[in-house]
Amino acid sequence: MNNLMKPVKTAAFAAIICVCTMLIAIPLPGNGYANLGDTMVIAAGFFLGPVYGFFAAAIGSAFADIFSSFALYAPATFVIKGLMALVVGVICKSINKHGFTARLIPASFLAELIMVMGYFIFELFIYDFGVAAVDVAGNAVQGVCGVAFSMLLVNVLNANKYVRKLIKI
Repeated sequence: MNNLMKPVKTAAFAAIICVCTMLIAIPLPGNGYANLGDTMVIAAGFFLGPVYGFFAAAIGSAFADIFSSFALYAPATFVIKGLMALVVGVICKSINKHGFTARLIPASFLAELIMVMGYFIFELFIYDFGVAAVDVAGNAVQGVCGVAFSMLLVNVLNANKYVRKLIKI
């Protein structure tokens, strides 16, 4: 039964990530928009671990781009958001000497740095330096929001032993 629950939880997180990315979309300078998707990407990495978190974040975020008329970004989003969750999952599983918040804060900041740099590099190829540079500011704002909101969400979910047991793989 446990082997079946891993892909089910991964699919559930992918769906939640997709919805949270699309639900609230605040336009940012340049081509992007702020949303709650990064909050769930970080939560997926924390709760599902590196491998399942990668797939939940990659698939859910890429589908959100496709459904939101940003299909051009979907392949890059798949890789970038997947790597974000992978990094969070690796860091949060590998450092066991401190409380989970001490692991989650640097992991989240590193994940958001991957997002900002990943989209910058991608946009260098499809646009030019000027467009890519303008989008860095908006992506950085999205990243700071993602870190802040994920700290709140993960702390709340992790504090409840029943929710923690239900979500953790």
